[in-house]
Amino acid sequence: MKPFNGFEAKKSGTREKLPAGGYIAKILNAEVVDYSWGSVLLISFDIAEGEHKDFFKTDYKNQDNEDKKWRGTYRLRIPLDDGSEQDGWTKRTFGNAIWAVEDSNRGFHWDWDEATLKGKLVGVLYRNKEWEMNGNTGWTTECCALTSVDDIRRGNFKMPKDKPLKEKSSSSAFTPVDEENGDDLPF
Repeated sequence: MKPFNGFEAKKSGTREKLPAGGYIAKILNAEVVDYSWGSVLLISFDIAEGEHKDFFKTDYKNQDNEDKKWRGTYRLRIPLDDGSEQDGWTKRTFGNAIWAVEDSNRGFHWDWDEATLKGKLVGVLYRNKEWEMNGNTGWTTECCALTSVDDIRRGNFKMPKDKPLKEKSSSSAFTPVDEENGDDLPF
């Protein structure tokens, strides 16, 4: 066998995932990211308290590939202000997220400068989310909402529902039963 460049005998680690639940996080950065379909406020954070404190810092340090990714993020869609039903939902979600930061940081008031979010505490809710890539599937967790720090501390939040993959549409949602061979049915 011919040796190849970059060889290192080293155990590969498995990436830990943050369990679904509510956490208190510290915002490390906030920036507007523009896409062809609109913009998002990308909020980067790390867990600030409890058993999983510094979870994303540890995760980042343990990544040994060149393309390291900070995984403690929440993408908050910025409303288009176009009057659509979708835009109404986006405005409510945006307003709730800003309320969560204001309520969690006494004296803070949102002034439309995303840089002022840095250093603020906020509650983050994580749910289980199913993924699919190249025919493989599995489960991970994702930040799906922001809430107040007090609600997290008091346990006054509703656990977000798991988000499975959307089902592939089939030609019929009903599968006919072969009445002659009904003995194989579980009921």
